[in-house]
Amino acid sequence: MADPYIKALHIIFIVTWFAGLFYIVRLFIYHVEASEKPEPDRSILGTQLKLMSNRLWYIITWPSAVLTLFFGTWMIISNPAMLSLPFMQIKLSFVLILYIYHFACHKLYKQLQNDIIKYTSTQLRIFNEIATIILISVVFLIVLKNELNWIKGTIGFILVAVLLMLGIRIYKRIRNQKEGK
Repeated sequence: MADPYIKALHIIFIVTWFAGLFYIVRLFIYHVEASEKPEPDRSILGTQLKLMSNRLWYIITWPSAVLTLFFGTWMIISNPAMLSLPFMQIKLSFVLILYIYHFACHKLYKQLQNDIIKYTSTQLRIFNEIATIILISVVFLIVLKNELNWIKGTIGFILVAVLLMLGIRIYKRIRNQKEGK
Protein backbone atom coordinates (compact mmCIF):
# COMPACT_ATOMS: atom_id res chain seq x y z
CA MET A 1 0.00 0.00 0.00
CA ALA A 2 1.32 3.44 -0.93
CA ASP A 3 2.12 5.91 1.79
CA PRO A 4 -0.99 8.12 2.10
CA TYR A 5 1.13 11.29 2.16
CA ILE A 6 2.86 10.35 -1.09
CA LYS A 7 -0.51 9.47 -2.64
CA ALA A 8 -1.97 12.80 -1.47
CA LEU A 9 0.98 14.72 -2.97
CA HIS A 10 0.62 12.75 -6.20
CA ILE A 11 -3.07 13.70 -6.44
CA ILE A 12 -2.37 17.37 -5.62
CA PHE A 13 0.19 17.62 -8.41
CA ILE A 14 -2.10 15.80 -10.84
CA VAL A 15 -4.75 18.45 -10.13
CA THR A 16 -2.34 21.37 -10.58
CA TRP A 17 -0.85 19.79 -13.71
CA PHE A 18 -4.28 19.41 -15.30
CA ALA A 19 -5.20 22.95 -14.28
CA GLY A 20 -2.07 24.17 -16.02
CA LEU A 21 -2.73 22.09 -19.15
CA PHE A 22 -6.33 23.26 -19.37
CA TYR A 23 -5.44 26.92 -18.89
CA ILE A 24 -2.34 27.04 -21.08
CA VAL A 25 -4.32 25.98 -24.13
CA ARG A 26 -6.95 28.63 -23.30
CA LEU A 27 -4.12 31.17 -23.31
CA PHE A 28 -2.99 29.80 -26.68
CA ILE A 29 -6.52 30.32 -28.01
CA TYR A 30 -6.59 33.90 -26.70
CA HIS A 31 -3.14 34.51 -28.19
CA VAL A 32 -4.29 33.36 -31.63
CA GLU A 33 -7.42 35.49 -31.39
CA ALA A 34 -5.38 38.50 -30.22
CA SER A 35 -3.14 38.14 -33.27
CA GLU A 36 -6.19 38.82 -35.44
CA LYS A 37 -6.93 42.15 -33.74
CA PRO A 38 -5.77 45.54 -35.04
CA GLU A 39 -2.90 47.44 -33.44
CA PRO A 40 -2.32 48.45 -30.67
CA ASP A 41 -4.59 45.70 -29.22
CA ARG A 42 -2.62 42.96 -30.96
CA SER A 43 0.72 44.02 -29.42
CA ILE A 44 -0.64 44.77 -25.96
CA LEU A 45 -2.59 41.52 -25.71
CA GLY A 46 0.20 39.47 -27.30
CA THR A 47 2.76 40.75 -24.80
CA GLN A 48 0.47 40.11 -21.84
CA LEU A 49 -0.53 36.63 -23.03
CA LYS A 50 3.12 35.67 -23.55
CA LEU A 51 3.90 36.76 -20.00
CA MET A 52 0.91 34.89 -18.55
CA SER A 53 1.76 31.77 -20.57
CA ASN A 54 5.38 31.88 -19.46
CA ARG A 55 4.49 32.13 -15.79
CA LEU A 56 1.82 29.42 -15.98
CA TRP A 57 4.00 27.05 -18.00
CA TYR A 58 7.20 27.30 -15.98
CA ILE A 59 5.89 28.05 -12.48
CA ILE A 60 2.87 25.72 -12.36
CA THR A 61 2.52 23.31 -15.27
CA TRP A 62 6.06 21.98 -15.74
CA PRO A 63 6.81 21.59 -12.01
CA SER A 64 3.45 19.83 -11.54
CA ALA A 65 4.19 17.42 -14.40
CA VAL A 66 7.59 16.59 -12.92
CA LEU A 67 6.26 16.18 -9.37
CA THR A 68 3.34 14.05 -10.59
CA LEU A 69 5.85 11.73 -12.25
CA PHE A 70 8.10 11.74 -9.19
CA PHE A 71 5.37 10.83 -6.67
CA GLY A 72 3.70 8.37 -9.06
CA THR A 73 7.01 6.60 -9.60
CA TRP A 74 7.59 6.57 -5.84
CA MET A 75 4.23 4.83 -5.33
CA ILE A 76 5.03 2.21 -8.00
CA ILE A 77 8.49 1.55 -6.54
CA SER A 78 6.85 1.17 -3.11
CA ASN A 79 4.38 -1.35 -4.51
CA PRO A 80 5.64 -2.87 -7.80
CA ALA A 81 2.76 -5.40 -7.79
CA MET A 82 0.54 -2.54 -9.00
CA LEU A 83 2.17 -2.88 -12.42
CA SER A 84 0.62 -6.32 -12.89
CA LEU A 85 -2.92 -4.96 -12.52
CA PRO A 86 -4.66 -4.51 -15.90
CA PHE A 87 -6.29 -1.20 -14.95
CA MET A 88 -2.88 0.18 -13.91
CA GLN A 89 -1.34 -0.77 -17.25
CA ILE A 90 -4.14 1.03 -19.06
CA LYS A 91 -3.85 4.03 -16.71
CA LEU A 92 -0.12 4.27 -17.38
CA SER A 93 -0.86 4.20 -21.13
CA PHE A 94 -3.11 7.23 -20.65
CA VAL A 95 -0.39 8.88 -18.56
CA LEU A 96 2.07 8.36 -21.41
CA ILE A 97 -0.41 9.96 -23.82
CA LEU A 98 -0.81 12.86 -21.38
CA TYR A 99 2.95 13.44 -21.32
CA ILE A 100 2.98 13.38 -25.14
CA TYR A 101 0.17 15.97 -25.00
CA HIS A 102 2.23 18.00 -22.52
CA PHE A 103 5.21 18.04 -24.92
CA ALA A 104 2.89 19.03 -27.79
CA CYS A 105 1.70 21.93 -25.61
CA HIS A 106 5.34 22.85 -25.00
CA LYS A 107 5.94 22.97 -28.75
CA LEU A 108 2.88 25.22 -29.19
CA TYR A 109 4.07 27.38 -26.29
CA LYS A 110 7.47 27.89 -27.94
CA GLN A 111 5.86 28.72 -31.29
CA LEU A 112 3.51 31.30 -29.81
CA GLN A 113 6.30 32.87 -27.75
CA ASN A 114 8.00 33.45 -31.12
CA ASP A 115 4.76 34.69 -32.78
CA ILE A 116 4.52 31.60 -34.96
CA ILE A 117 0.83 30.84 -35.35
CA LYS A 118 0.04 27.57 -37.11
CA TYR A 119 -3.43 26.75 -35.76
CA THR A 120 -6.80 28.45 -35.57
CA SER A 121 -8.57 29.07 -32.30
CA THR A 122 -11.10 26.37 -33.26
CA GLN A 123 -8.33 23.82 -33.84
CA LEU A 124 -6.86 24.69 -30.45
CA ARG A 125 -10.28 24.33 -28.79
CA ILE A 126 -10.47 20.80 -30.17
CA PHE A 127 -6.86 20.14 -29.10
CA ASN A 128 -7.79 21.35 -25.59
CA GLU A 129 -10.33 18.54 -25.26
CA ILE A 130 -7.65 15.85 -25.46
CA ALA A 131 -6.72 16.55 -21.84
CA THR A 132 -10.41 16.46 -20.88
CA ILE A 133 -10.88 13.05 -22.46
CA ILE A 134 -7.74 11.71 -20.76
CA LEU A 135 -8.87 13.07 -17.38
CA ILE A 136 -12.33 11.51 -17.69
CA SER A 137 -10.84 8.19 -18.81
CA VAL A 138 -8.29 7.98 -16.00
CA VAL A 139 -10.75 9.00 -13.27
CA PHE A 140 -13.28 6.37 -14.36
CA LEU A 141 -10.53 3.80 -14.72
CA ILE A 142 -9.15 4.45 -11.21
CA VAL A 143 -12.55 4.63 -9.52
CA LEU A 144 -14.03 1.60 -11.24
CA LYS A 145 -10.78 -0.41 -11.54
CA ASN A 146 -11.70 -3.99 -12.35
CA GLU A 147 -15.44 -3.31 -12.28
CA LEU A 148 -15.27 -1.44 -15.56
CA ASN A 149 -17.34 -3.00 -18.30
CA TRP A 150 -15.16 -2.44 -21.37
CA ILE A 151 -18.03 -2.23 -23.84
CA LYS A 152 -19.87 0.39 -21.78
CA GLY A 153 -16.58 2.17 -21.12
CA THR A 154 -15.73 2.35 -24.80
CA ILE A 155 -19.20 3.58 -25.72
CA GLY A 156 -19.04 6.15 -22.93
CA PHE A 157 -15.60 7.31 -24.07
CA ILE A 158 -16.81 7.79 -27.64
CA LEU A 159 -19.97 9.53 -26.43
CA VAL A 160 -17.98 12.01 -24.32
CA ALA A 161 -15.68 12.77 -27.26
CA VAL A 162 -18.65 13.32 -29.60
CA LEU A 163 -20.39 15.57 -27.05
CA LEU A 164 -17.24 17.64 -26.58
CA MET A 165 -16.83 18.13 -30.32
CA LEU A 166 -20.51 19.00 -30.65
CA GLY A 167 -20.15 21.55 -27.86
CA ILE A 168 -17.25 23.18 -29.68
CA ARG A 169 -19.26 23.43 -32.90
CA ILE A 170 -22.28 24.90 -31.10
CA TYR A 171 -20.06 27.41 -29.28
CA LYS A 172 -18.46 28.45 -32.59
CA ARG A 173 -21.86 28.89 -34.24
CA ILE A 174 -23.20 31.01 -31.35
CA ARG A 175 -20.01 33.08 -31.27
CA ASN A 176 -20.12 33.70 -35.02
CA GLN A 177 -23.77 34.79 -34.77
CA LYS A 178 -22.92 37.26 -31.99
CA GLU A 179 -20.03 38.68 -34.04
CA GLY A 180 -22.22 38.90 -37.15
CA LYS A 181 -20.17 36.44 -39.22
